[in-house]
Amino acid sequence: GKGITFDSGGLNIKPGDSMDGMKSDMSGAAAVLGCMAALAKNNIPVYVIGLIPSTDNRPGFNAFAPGDIIRMMDGSTVEMLNSDAEGRMILADALHFAKQFNPSLVIDIATLTGSASAAVGRNATVAFAKTDESIFNKLETAAFKTWERIVRFPLWDDYADMLKSEIADAKNIGNRHAGAITAAKFLERFTRYPWIHLDIAGPAFLDKKDSYRSVGGTAVGVRMVYEFLKYQFVENN
Repeated sequence: GKGITFDSGGLNIKPGDSMDGMKSDMSGAAAVLGCMAALAKNNIPVYVIGLIPSTDNRPGFNAFAPGDIIRMMDGSTVEMLNSDAEGRMILADALHFAKQFNPSLVIDIATLTGSASAAVGRNATVAFAKTDESIFNKLETAAFKTWERIVRFPLWDDYADMLKSEIADAKNIGNRHAGAITAAKFLERFTRYPWIHLDIAGPAFLDKKDSYRSVGGTAVGVRMVYEFLKYQFVENN
């Protein structure tokens, strides 16, 4: 779960009116903790490991600068073109780190892109999957049962071309098109196992009450992932 405790955008600083809600950029990390707590409290017999890459993103003397080349945990290099695309950088290392556990499935959850929020608004999570269709179908069922809408976006290889760099293995952003998808394609580079990516940028934080969701953090993803894990690995066996 992405744990950016505050996201100013770094040297690519956000406009002032886009910054006040950025304390919520740790919503993915909070969802992981919430789901782990729910599994433990209800004695669900499933082996789950939660990973939370965490930092903040502020300007400073040692801040990443546009044009920097960053070496990732897996040894690959990334051309950092925008410091406000920082979440995918820490998630990428966490996804690589997860490989050592030989997972049957990895789900990452993150307030990753404004593009996802722009596409589906505050009422749905954008989902990507590199796994058996039957597994994703069960996640959709869990989403329906918990009133957490998800909309699946494609992971077509065409989008990977938008991340090609002349001086590194990849860029950390594409162009202005398909931002949620290119972010997912960036993360996919670091996965070697069945994987689902949930971009919760839209529904993670509300500035006004909406149905059962109150103002502030909504804990989106907790109920859905809990229900999915309970069914997939317990009730279905």
